[in-house]
Amino acid sequence: MDGLSPTTIRQLYEHALDAPGPKTWWITRLAMYKALHRALSEYDGNEKTCLSISGSKGLGVELGLTKTKYTEVSYPDANFIDLPFESDTFDFCVSDQVLEHVEGDPQKAFSESIRVVKPGGYVCHTTCFVNGIHAAPKDFWRFTPESLRLISDNANAETIACGGWGNREVIGLMASPLRMKPIPDDPANPIYQLALRNEPSWPIVVWIISRRN
Repeated sequence: MDGLSPTTIRQLYEHALDAPGPKTWWITRLAMYKALHRALSEYDGNEKTCLSISGSKGLGVELGLTKTKYTEVSYPDANFIDLPFESDTFDFCVSDQVLEHVEGDPQKAFSESIRVVKPGGYVCHTTCFVNGIHAAPKDFWRFTPESLRLISDNANAETIACGGWGNREVIGLMASPLRMKPIPDDPANPIYQLALRNEPSWPIVVWIISRRN
């Protein structure tokens, strides 16, 4: 789809939304969730526990944690940079598009997520690099994959997987309401293909899975 105008891409997108058949994630989530799909499923279990920060259980389920028991916390009742739990409490901790909203040091937030999981436990955080300012309730930070790796290293954690996805054509759709519409679950559809095409220098979303040492 290189070289297509933003107007042409929007027209293709609008046509894709009318296509029959099942729909999948919206365009800025498909590649990321496919990369994370069932990444932690081998560690799932009825006796396992996961801390979900700010409504991130869906990310845990995408990671394959379907039997795991979830504890849900959200700001302001629980502050990411000072989580109200003892160390070594959970097997997993997940946050989906939350780190950019931390009103404070994101390094401390990441380190807190490592602190509350047991040794050998896993954390997964997704966040953004290219995105408009969006309040939830406030918006402070942007991240590259390299910055997430650095934060993980500084938290004395082992990076298991780290990546990013984006391309300039989708960046042109960021201000459009089309961006949040589920796209056809059809690899032959041009919008599905666009949702998987990656330009590493233009990440829209980024993610990391780390293991506590």
